[in-house]
Amino acid sequence: MKVLMINGSPRAEGNTYVALHEMEKIFAEEGIETEILHIGNKDIRGCIGCGQCAGKGKCVFDDAVNEAAVKFQECDGLVVGSPVYYASANATLVAFLTRLFCSSHFDKTMKVGAAVAAARRGGLTATYDELNKFFGIAGMPIASGQYWNGIHGAAPGEAQQDAEGLQMMRTLGRNMAFLMKSIALGKEKYGIPEKEPSVRTNFVR
Repeated sequence: MKVLMINGSPRAEGNTYVALHEMEKIFAEEGIETEILHIGNKDIRGCIGCGQCAGKGKCVFDDAVNEAAVKFQECDGLVVGSPVYYASANATLVAFLTRLFCSSHFDKTMKVGAAVAAARRGGLTATYDELNKFFGIAGMPIASGQYWNGIHGAAPGEAQQDAEGLQMMRTLGRNMAFLMKSIALGKEKYGIPEKEPSVRTNFVR
């Protein structure tokens, strides 16, 4: 099994990384392979709604998004970590996720998703909610821990002092590993839930 981890912080080894790395250690104990992609410092533009991905099967802007889509398709779970900027996720990360989820048309059903936020003080839950919406629209089960998945720290690395936050990450890692393994067993015995043809309605009178 494999988990793709997205570091949405501009700092490769800042507090967001501290949280992801704590989960990474648990995944290793559980025999789950991990890969961390650092995208928070990349030049990633937002979606322009051109619709060309529907025909191309990938985003028209050929950058880290298309590279990550291949890895996303192959993984069993996705962890997205972000610092908190004005009670929301890093804008670079949001642009990345918007294009990743919009332009990749493979079935994401039953891939497990988990969101993690890192902050000096406030805005964790707003960012956590924002990130979870990407999983929900794709039919991905959302892993939870023992609280809302967040860690506190201001200076880079300061989150190492947040004992409760680190414990949250370990709990989240164990819960996510259990959920992925349980889904794998369920797929073997029952397959995945049947999907009805998509019904789309536009609320225009």
